[in-house]
Amino acid sequence: MRSALATTARRLHHFVEPVALVTYQADEPTEALMALGLRNVWDCYFAGRAAPLGRVPAEVVHAAFYNFAEGEVARHLPRVWDLTTPEEAIAARQQGSVAALRRILGDLADSPAVERAADVLTTAATSASTEGRIMYAALRTLAVPEQPMARLWHAATLLREHRGDGHVAALLTAGIGGLEAHVLHALSEGIPAERFGRIHHLPASRLDALVDGMRDRGLVGPAGWLSVAGRETKEHIEARTDELAAPAYHVLERAELDQLVRDLEPLSTVLIAAGSR
Repeated sequence: MRSALATTARRLHHFVEPVALVTYQADEPTEALMALGLRNVWDCYFAGRAAPLGRVPAEVVHAAFYNFAEGEVARHLPRVWDLTTPEEAIAARQQGSVAALRRILGDLADSPAVERAADVLTTAATSASTEGRIMYAALRTLAVPEQPMARLWHAATLLREHRGDGHVAALLTAGIGGLEAHVLHALSEGIPAERFGRIHHLPASRLDALVDGMRDRGLVGPAGWLSVAGRETKEHIEARTDELAAPAYHVLERAELDQLVRDLEPLSTVLIAAGSR
């Protein structure tokens, strides 16, 4: 049975995720990072997201990010640090993300809801344990911004990485590898694995081997879609992810959680409608 707080964590994820996603969907964060001399979108992704870890080897980032094919991280790290520094990447990522949020939200960007949500979300985002949460722990070492929109984005990003670390733990416990996680998600959404954006570029032989391995374990049925066991595994992973995300919200009272939903809902509605772009 799902706990009440896990249900709350799932609900808040729906409202928090669009705030964090501007970093990956909108133009401004990429443009801010490109202005540092980075060469392409994936340079910007790896530099921006990995920057809180510092100048660690590609193997460490590969392990922490979990779901990239072997060698993908190494095409960008540590080479991006010949072009800029982690500190510059962190600042550019924040500046671009805040600019994107302000553009998309328009008049809502200066509403009292932003400051209220930023305060409460920051309380939650800085309250959870960092044990076993590599990406979350790295972000926790950064100073919390003072400006409300920057603080809201920072808190949403913290909670996204906190949830992501828990999701990796849930996948590992279920025996699902990083690339297998993409197959599992794609098939659960009715998308053939070879058409899913994060893995469609893999050589056909590599992708076939992934799906065949999952079929051998009973996760994929003869027709190429998830079996009953595959669907149950996916549902269990998502439920466990919610449970592991819940501790971040332990610190909030029910009234604070309810107000947070009221403040975030109109913001997330606009962001979702825009595709966080």
